[in-house]
Amino acid sequence: MTISNPDDFFEGLDLSFANTKQRVADALVHSDDGELFAEYRQQESLSFDNGRLKSATFDVDQGFGLRSVCGEAVGYSHSSELSDAALDRAVDAVGAVGKGYSGTYSDAPMGTNAKLYSDENPLTSPEYGQKIALLEAVDAYARDTGADIAQVSASLAASWQIVKILRADGHLVEDIRPMLRFNVSVIAKDGERQETGSYGFGGRDGFDAFITETAWKAGVDEAIRQARVNLGAEAAPAGEMDVVLGPGWPGILLHEAVGHGLEGDFNRKGTSAFASLMGEQVASKGVTIVDDGTIAARRGSLTVDDEGTPTSNTVLIEDGKLVGYMQDRQNARLMGVAATGNGRRQSYAHVPMPRMTNTYMLGGNDAPEDIIGSLKDGIYAVSFGGGQVDITSGKFVFSCTEAYRVKNGKIGTPVKGAMLIGNGPDAMRRVSMIGNDLQLDRGMGTCGKAGQWVPVGVGQPTLRIDGITVGGTQTG
Repeated sequence: MTISNPDDFFEGLDLSFANTKQRVADALVHSDDGELFAEYRQQESLSFDNGRLKSATFDVDQGFGLRSVCGEAVGYSHSSELSDAALDRAVDAVGAVGKGYSGTYSDAPMGTNAKLYSDENPLTSPEYGQKIALLEAVDAYARDTGADIAQVSASLAASWQIVKILRADGHLVEDIRPMLRFNVSVIAKDGERQETGSYGFGGRDGFDAFITETAWKAGVDEAIRQARVNLGAEAAPAGEMDVVLGPGWPGILLHEAVGHGLEGDFNRKGTSAFASLMGEQVASKGVTIVDDGTIAARRGSLTVDDEGTPTSNTVLIEDGKLVGYMQDRQNARLMGVAATGNGRRQSYAHVPMPRMTNTYMLGGNDAPEDIIGSLKDGIYAVSFGGGQVDITSGKFVFSCTEAYRVKNGKIGTPVKGAMLIGNGPDAMRRVSMIGNDLQLDRGMGTCGKAGQWVPVGVGQPTLRIDGITVGGTQTG
């Protein structure tokens, strides 16, 4: 079935809405919380590589998940079959967790009139042929910039998701979620040496809101610039040194090294490095970190989370003090606090859990040039690639995709292979200067947790962090 109008969600399916309401009410009568999460999703992906269309996919997925929450226990059953028969089987399955349990069903979340993105389906306009022509234009434009561009890869990915969240009390929440992402990657060559540069952007809106000629050409130019910079890069130094992080995408370090540790479930279970530190100084004065799911059209934003709770701007660390966690409904109830609209799931086949939306550090008072000028001998990290973090200890490792050596306040030679190694809470205590140039990323982040992947946003101003371990192949 292909849906063009969200009001047709149940049309043509062997799933009676009246029966659904009654069955959900029956299934959750003794639960503390829970819901039916029904989903319909269209996804499209086009990839252009080495001068030709490499792949093109279009998928439709639909189904429901039924959840019963009884204390710390959760019963969950899901099906890609939207039918009364499938729902009956799900009711029987989740009922097992509530046998002998008698809870008080939680009140429905308070709604708002906020709407953070349009209903426009980015898969339907422009036409398929025009999207291929765009990728061809990207390829040609990149190759025309010079003979050193050996390879060009470009892709478009879009999705259109309809969700309906039905509670046992009959409370129904609906949301229509568009998503679009553009990526370009190039390989520049100088003799035998090859280096990569990449750029991506997107968000929750229609195609025309993002994919303008000016925007994609600027993205191609940036990818090529990064690749050419890396062609001249020297081996990164190794040792403990002061580091300046650029604005925007380097906030991925905060996301991984600090953000996950501030999710409610890790703190309720005592497995986070931040557990039991509420109200304590966990970062330098001036450091304020928020998670804000209410920014219009951002990749990580949601009008409502996947439990039906409106998202919020949640202050996590304020002037260095820990003041809040990100909460879904279950962990919020067990911890005796309010849900923050951070209950997220990858799809109907997954249970919700506390997850980030757009997580970033607020700006300070220092000029970026003054921050860089303060470095006597250090690293200026402009962009990051992959990273790893241990939630319990807070230890992290991140690779820099663009970084420079700084001596006596002057940006010098680009360096290759730099790895930043540290501990999240410790790194936040080492922040010594905070720029006045807060930037959010360009709309390309995806976060993994417990095998689930969801779109997120990050951001930060220029930061100076003192005494971070830099892994590299050169010493001195």
